[in-house]
Amino acid sequence: MTAKIKGLWGAEWYSKNRLDGVCRHLMWSDGLPTIFKTRKAAREWIKSEYGYLPRRADLRREPHGWRMPMPVKIVVSVGKAPRLTNDSIKKRGRDK
Repeated sequence: MTAKIKGLWGAEWYSKNRLDGVCRHLMWSDGLPTIFKTRKAAREWIKSEYGYLPRRADLRREPHGWRMPMPVKIVVSVGKAPRLTNDSIKKRGRDK
């Protein structure tokens, strides 16, 4: 059974440069994904942690291409993972 938790917000990293192209991913802090109950809380965290980026033209230019992270809606799915055994791992290795 899988439970979905909706109505949450996260912070999405965004960068664009010639080497990597566009890079977007959910940001992490202290080993956990950045998840907030409100968009306002996500924006405040982004501003407190990355508010310096608009003033740093050197980080926005190549080779970095950093942009301000954006608040994004997220859905968290929680479910039971299948149990792995040595046989299932070996079989999975052959199938690939």
